[in-house]
Amino acid sequence: MTPQMANPSAALAALATPRPGPSVRALANASRRRVQAGWNVLWTGVSGLATLWIVLIVAVILGTIVLGGWHTVTWGFLTQNPAVGMTEGGIFPAIFGTVALVFLMIIAVLPVGVLAAVYLHEYARPTSPVTRLVRFAVNNLAGVPSIVFGLFGLGFFVQFVGRGMDRALGQDVLFGQPAILWAALTLALLTVPVVIVATEEGLAAVPRAVREGSLALGATKFETIWRVVLPAAAPGMLTGLILAIARAAGEVAPLMIVGMVKLAPALPVDRHAPFLHLENKFMHLGFHIFDVGFQSPNVEATKPLVFATAFLLLVLVVAMNLTAITVRNRLRRRYASSAV
Repeated sequence: MTPQMANPSAALAALATPRPGPSVRALANASRRRVQAGWNVLWTGVSGLATLWIVLIVAVILGTIVLGGWHTVTWGFLTQNPAVGMTEGGIFPAIFGTVALVFLMIIAVLPVGVLAAVYLHEYARPTSPVTRLVRFAVNNLAGVPSIVFGLFGLGFFVQFVGRGMDRALGQDVLFGQPAILWAALTLALLTVPVVIVATEEGLAAVPRAVREGSLALGATKFETIWRVVLPAAAPGMLTGLILAIARAAGEVAPLMIVGMVKLAPALPVDRHAPFLHLENKFMHLGFHIFDVGFQSPNVEATKPLVFATAFLLLVLVVAMNLTAITVRNRLRRRYASSAV
């Protein structure tokens, strides 16, 4: 027999005694938690709707371009030259000029951007006035409008460097005119801040223990940076290169001043040797879109060409970016496996 059954009066007294409820602080905390949970749900929904809205905008843009231009993309459109006032034919010179320009830009910007980032992160003192001045210049260079780079390229590369080369070579006008070489160097100046910042982030991601281990084994600082740090930071360098490619492939304003033309059926390449004529002008997909879409007297007739050219420009940028992303992922896996 339980104690409650043995003493019924005690059990009734225990039931009649009021139990203490939750304190005011506990009630306030519970109410606060409910309010916080409500705000979390609200902001999660708002951020999700914003993300969905961005995805829908991108999908609508890509869908419009693809539906408007895919049926115009034929083999002849990809391999022929423009004809009949840019309203017929193909756009092969523009494709070739865009690809050649981007690769020349990569060759020019990658060594400069990587070396500058290595100096700033590995050699320069953070509190040095020179280091602060360089970082201030890099940050401001990233905010300069692209048309200003075009004017600088015209004044410095074409008028100063190009004409100086012509005088030194005894030429009349060879390099002292807008050309694909000066356009690539102008784009290199435009994108060098992106490469510097991304490379510095890649260098900062390399653990300090890796550097110390290399130095402890007897390697010099240069050998440590060249053989240990830079290979480990290669994914970050390629990230900057991807961003530079995406920006350079779509730039039009500076190129209109330093070498891009409306029509250049002759490719800037030698027929008998596989090298570019760096002093020649070139066509570009971005300017071709502008010219055909806004300068043509028959807008309706050229509308499919505009969509098709925009579609090819997107495909070209995505293809170059995917190539760089593939190389970056392989380097990451290789570095991760070697670190383990």
